[in-house]
Amino acid sequence: MKSSGIIFCLLLLLFCSANTLFATEIRIVVLGDSLTAGYGLSQPAAFPARLEEALKKKHPKVKVFNSGVSGDTSMGGLARLDWALANQPNLMIIELGANDALRGLNPQQTEQNLSSLLHRLRDKGVQALLTGMKAPRNLGEEYYSKFDRIYPKLAIQHQVPFYPFFLDGVAGVPGLNQPDGIHPNPAGVDKIVSGILPLVEELLQRIHPDQN
Repeated sequence: MKSSGIIFCLLLLLFCSANTLFATEIRIVVLGDSLTAGYGLSQPAAFPARLEEALKKKHPKVKVFNSGVSGDTSMGGLARLDWALANQPNLMIIELGANDALRGLNPQQTEQNLSSLLHRLRDKGVQALLTGMKAPRNLGEEYYSKFDRIYPKLAIQHQVPFYPFFLDGVAGVPGLNQPDGIHPNPAGVDKIVSGILPLVEELLQRIHPDQN
């Protein structure tokens, strides 16, 4: 009986330790398209993996999940939200809309999709980080002006942290993109990570202020 009691106590201790570890783990989901899925790259070179590596220097218990799907639109991201939420994130980074613009979809519909997504995250108690996108200039000023305004408008309406342009410092720079001129190469991904990292770290400090 004594031996059984000791074994039970050890198992209970291990169970509690595992639960404590899970409770303190910081879980981030990146919901996006090919820019975050890692199109043309190995998975270790994709944005979520590189972001996790950078964050672990200060937040060793962070885990970043790649929920990017190449070719996805804002509507597709909204349809996949429940799947992405299955990872039980503390923070969700939203990178959607580039394919909406490339296809010339109605900016009003893109705005509605992203707004619905942000509403649902708020209802679920998940912190959101919205990243902005810009429409190609060859679509005309009327279109790209309407499209570009979507993101800052939604950030204000939903009162969520906002990174104005996901491809800031990378778009249009040959040395930071793959031959297609659209998708970042490994150096481009690292440039994106370095740009967004301070904001993500600030949010993690709010979520888990006791972790360094």
